[in-house]
Amino acid sequence: MTVLLYNKFMGIAEFVKSELSGWGKVERIVFPLEILLIIFISLYIGDSKIALISAVCGISYTILAGKGKISCFLFGLAGTMCYVYIAFQNHIYGNVLLYALYYFPMQVLGIFRWKKHLKKESGEIVKTTLSVRDRWVYGGCAVIFSVLMFFVLKLTGDAAPLMDSVTTVFSIGGLLLTVKRCIEQWYFWLVVNALSTVMWIEAYLNGSNCLATVFMWGTYLILTFYFLYIWHRDIVDAQKNIK
Repeated sequence: MTVLLYNKFMGIAEFVKSELSGWGKVERIVFPLEILLIIFISLYIGDSKIALISAVCGISYTILAGKGKISCFLFGLAGTMCYVYIAFQNHIYGNVLLYALYYFPMQVLGIFRWKKHLKKESGEIVKTTLSVRDRWVYGGCAVIFSVLMFFVLKLTGDAAPLMDSVTTVFSIGGLLLTVKRCIEQWYFWLVVNALSTVMWIEAYLNGSNCLATVFMWGTYLILTFYFLYIWHRDIVDAQKNIK
């Protein structure tokens, strides 16, 4: 029993060590500061505790996913459960359905899919890109389904049917591309994060106690630009090495 516990502990220790490797000096300073800033602001204004937990888990997920670390999905699962509760309270039903019925199972699937494509030396995933044809397919489907979702949400009395429909559909595509390890996910997340920031600012101005959620989406938006650059650089470098 003692040997078994020791082996499990060492396995966890090696996993944590792998997840913490490969971070640049700027990343080791800026990323923790972003999370601490969200926590400080939220506690200072007396924001909802569930919103704070959701924000911390969400930002941690985005950072770790951007770094290609499989542990991102652990934070994703926790953040998903918190966000479902927040979205339901604010009558944003499209996001409720999205996170409960799609995000949660996809986070689990992502763990198994990414585990098969990890680099041994860095513990990060191998990044990929779609063909030109597939880019048009994903983009076209996202626009068409966004229009259809808009009419559905409008009938349900959704508080923000247009932005909610676009963020819902583009999030579905973005997470699918995340699991597939494609750089195009960041273009989808750019749309989602920009619109979601606006949507939650409106909710906050209308009296919702969710400032931490506003900062969370704003941080997502900044991180999207950063990781789009990082993934593009890594894919270009990988292609050069193959040649």
